[in-house]
Amino acid sequence: MKNLCIIPARGGSKRIPRKNIKDFFGKPIIAYSIEAAIKSNLFDEIMVSTDDNEICEISKQYGANVPFMRSALTSNDYASTSDVILEVLKCYNDIGKRYDNVACIYPTAPFITENILLKAFSMLNKEIDSVFTMVAYSYPIQRGLHIIDGKVKMINEEFRLTRSQDLEKIYHDAGQFYISKIETYLKEKTFWGENTAGIELSELEVQDLDTLTDWKLAEMKYELLQMLK
Repeated sequence: MKNLCIIPARGGSKRIPRKNIKDFFGKPIIAYSIEAAIKSNLFDEIMVSTDDNEICEISKQYGANVPFMRSALTSNDYASTSDVILEVLKCYNDIGKRYDNVACIYPTAPFITENILLKAFSMLNKEIDSVFTMVAYSYPIQRGLHIIDGKVKMINEEFRLTRSQDLEKIYHDAGQFYISKIETYLKEKTFWGENTAGIELSELEVQDLDTLTDWKLAEMKYELLQMLK
C-alpha cells in the first residue's frame, strides 16, 4: 500500500496573518504536522500544497516536498479542502504517481503525534474507508438553550430534568487530520462517507486557531501536555 500525505497551507490567512508558519514554541507551526508525518513512517510522499513561496521553503526545510504550487483556483477564500485534495491527486496522477491512501493533515495541528496517525491507519479495513479525529462537546448539547422573543427556552424540553451523565456523548470534528482510501475519496469527494470511523481526542489535544486568543489557549494546552508526559 502506498500512502500520500497532503498538508494544505495557503498563504493568505486573514484573522491570524501568516498563521501557517507563525512561531509556536520555537518553530513554525506547520513543522509539527510535517514532523509527525515523517516520524510515523507511514508515507511514501509528504507534500505541502501551497501558493506561497515562503511556506514552500520552510516546508522543505522541515522535510516535506513541494513538487508543484497550488493553482489560483484553489488558493482563493472560497476553495474547499476537497478542492485542494482533488487537485493534488490529479497533479500526481498526471505525472504517473498513484497512491492507495491519502492523509490530509492541517498545518495548524501542533498536538498531532505519529502514534495518532498510526492508530488511524490501523483502523482502515474492508469495512472502514476513512478515519478522522473528533472531540466530545464539553457540555451536553441535548440541554442547549435558545432565545425566543427575549425569553430563554430549551431546544429539547424532554431533556430538562435528565442528568448530564445519562445523556449520550456527542462529538464534533476536531479538525486535526483525515485519512481515506483514495478510491473511496475520488468517488465520494469527502473524507466523511458511509464507512467512516472516528478517533476521540481529549479537549486538551484540540484547539481551533482562528484568533490570537485561540493561539494563546493552544500554547497553554501544549505546555500542559508537555508537563503531563
